[in-house]
Amino acid sequence: MSYLLALDAGTGSIRAVIFDLNGRQLAVGQAEWKHLSVDNVPGSMEFDLTTNWQLACQCIRQALDAARLSAADIQSVACCSMREGIVLYDRNGEAIWACANVDARASREVAELKEIHDYRFESEVYEVSGQTLALSAMPRLLWLAHHRPDIYRKAATITMISDWLAAKLSGELAVDPSNAGTTGMLDLFSRDWRPALLDMAGLRADMLSPVKETGTLLGAVTEAAAQQSGLRAGTPVVMGGGDVQLGCLGLGVVRAGQTAVLGGTFWQQVVNLPQVRTDPQMNIRVNPHVIPGMAQAESISFFTGLTMRWFRDAFCAEEKLIAERLGVDAYSLLEEMASRVPAGSHGVMPIFSDAMHFKQWYHAAPSFINLSIDPEKCNKATLFRALEENAAIVSACNLAQISQFSGVTFDSLVFAGGGSKGALWSQILSDVTGLPVRVPVVREATALGCAIAAGTGAGCMTIWPAPESG
Repeated sequence: MSYLLALDAGTGSIRAVIFDLNGRQLAVGQAEWKHLSVDNVPGSMEFDLTTNWQLACQCIRQALDAARLSAADIQSVACCSMREGIVLYDRNGEAIWACANVDARASREVAELKEIHDYRFESEVYEVSGQTLALSAMPRLLWLAHHRPDIYRKAATITMISDWLAAKLSGELAVDPSNAGTTGMLDLFSRDWRPALLDMAGLRADMLSPVKETGTLLGAVTEAAAQQSGLRAGTPVVMGGGDVQLGCLGLGVVRAGQTAVLGGTFWQQVVNLPQVRTDPQMNIRVNPHVIPGMAQAESISFFTGLTMRWFRDAFCAEEKLIAERLGVDAYSLLEEMASRVPAGSHGVMPIFSDAMHFKQWYHAAPSFINLSIDPEKCNKATLFRALEENAAIVSACNLAQISQFSGVTFDSLVFAGGGSKGALWSQILSDVTGLPVRVPVVREATALGCAIAAGTGAGCMTIWPAPESG
């Protein structure tokens, strides 16, 4: 029997996940990684190319061992990654510099670029790409031109981190639209680079790599990569993509109008758009989906998962001990307590994330307001439920903004990620949005989507949605 391998490079870890051709997960190899802060470069978070490739190879071998498979059993492999992270290569195709998605060194360059065309440049970038400057690649490239001209001059090609993994395996350099779209340099409508944007920014436009759609055959595992990774030389390497979009593929969110809330560290609200378009108010990010020709509106709720973890660790030591004794998750115990609190949480209102304002991020100081001194009404259970309600309310606000500019009306939504493990939270999200909420059983949606891409390139699967019956 044949199997598919997905390499999933997240912000904090790398995973190699093996699936069979029915999408059943067999094994996973995982390792945490850390990004490198450069001395005297505030906000820097460089991607450790040498160590992280070693970790990727370690994970592949670990997954093969756990699944008790030989390298010959892997029919094809694809790679996905955090978005916004970029890698630069010299003319020999050797990676010379990379940064993670959390690299924030280029704030001055963001401000500098915004001044172009009498402060209209960011709007021009957004209209074409669906991206603003804060998360895009252009400020980072400009920072290199200012501070590391040696690297900037040597750079001959740019890709994303998922493409770097694929290049390490195959020796071939290319990008896919779903991940490269987050650079702010790719045309959302043509799904190809827009060199004119770099020209306007005073940046080089001669380092843009070929664009290939997700699921396209890129190359094959080289002899050198086979020795390092444990894969078989000649194994097909297929274009992967961005983690969120491939996660939506793994969840089956592949048709126009389908909607998902991805409940992780940050919450994302994503909607597949019936037509490719951007938001006239610039409140919403718009990315290429991995489905060719489709774009996806995306909003973000900040700190949602982090806030819940902070609340648990700061105030719920007793509940953590009880949960450990009972052999249950502490969040499950807190949800059971919160389920006895009436809707509205006795008027307690937490403020931890505003609705999405992509053009200009801003947030109120994190706080709880309208607390009372009645311990029967204002206690840990109340505050926990209030946090869950707030996350649902912000999600509903973001979905309303997407609906307003796109014209999409929602009939249901998919709720996935860590937040969806809570039955109460799923119900609250349904109550607040007024929509039926579907919680899928798939555990590794991003890796599954990546495996589907690998299977598409091998000819045994397809990323295209099946025709709707009727």
